[in-house]
Amino acid sequence: MEKMRFGLMGYGKVANLHAVALGRSRNARLVSVCGRNTVRRDEFARNWGIASRATVADMVREDHVDAVIINTPHPRHHDDALDAFAAGCHVLVEKPMAISVAECDAMIEAARRAGKVLSVVSQRRWYPSCQRIKAAIESGKLGKPAVAQVTILGWRDEKYYAADPWRGKWDTEGGGVLINQAPHQFDLMCWFMGPAAGIQAYWDNVNHPYIEVEDTAVAAIRFKNGGMGSVLVSNSQKPGIYAKIHIHGTSGASAGVQTDGGAMFVAGMSGILEPPVNDLWTYPGEQQLLDQWKQQDEAFFKTIDPTTYFFTLQIEDLVQAIVEGRKPAVTGEDGRETVRIIEGIYTAGRSHAEVTYI
Repeated sequence: MEKMRFGLMGYGKVANLHAVALGRSRNARLVSVCGRNTVRRDEFARNWGIASRATVADMVREDHVDAVIINTPHPRHHDDALDAFAAGCHVLVEKPMAISVAECDAMIEAARRAGKVLSVVSQRRWYPSCQRIKAAIESGKLGKPAVAQVTILGWRDEKYYAADPWRGKWDTEGGGVLINQAPHQFDLMCWFMGPAAGIQAYWDNVNHPYIEVEDTAVAAIRFKNGGMGSVLVSNSQKPGIYAKIHIHGTSGASAGVQTDGGAMFVAGMSGILEPPVNDLWTYPGEQQLLDQWKQQDEAFFKTIDPTTYFFTLQIEDLVQAIVEGRKPAVTGEDGRETVRIIEGIYTAGRSHAEVTYI
């Protein structure tokens, strides 16, 4: 199969990771980049030996781009995706999919009208430790997933926000820890539990006076399957402790994963310091597998570049979905559900009332 031609919309820190991931893909290749800042765009293009274009339409016309990865700031995801669909591209958009459910709906509809595939970056689904939990749920080992616990205890310092002036502001980032750091864990939570039915929440800025947005949030969630969820996400713990998600089932068995350990990964500014590992597994007769899996995952972690390897796996899935005419592993509807959780927490925190969904 001839490699599918990809373009990047945006040239910031995470764009470099996607460029590496595309370079390691068997079925995709990076051919061009587009964006508004000509100087930064041209520099990125020179570094990667690709074309520099002003718009996605130019990439399609001049470089015959088939698909794009959108790496622009969150509030631009919606407009950039619509431009990409109008130009005839399939779209893989960085998390969060958008900053509102209404924008997600518009993106999904635009993809449908254009007959193109829409997917959202959620590479942690490909972690072996996360795959084990999904398999345990689907096999019935946990019974029905009844309780989810999401905990992120991280840190972002003033240098992080100063590195990109759009960060830390409502109008240019769209929020704080909820919309930037939490989407990966929220995606896993919904992957395991299904869609939400209601949310109660609080959020605040605990110790970041130099930003406008929240650095901490807590929430209680009722899921449509009847299950419950507990959320604590924060960027207020120096230098960062961990990010975890635990699932407890009606069978009495539990499974969990520490997706991030220690100081949290920052795209283009730090590496992934600790491998993602299962830290909880109580299914009868399998408790002893935790040590075995941890050793396997730690050994595997040393053989890959963890900052890009799982991006490549998701890109490969997207290409196959396009070729086979099927849905990708992570759909636009999946990305919408994550944004629905985020929007619900913001709304519940502002209104001091429960947000309920039909």
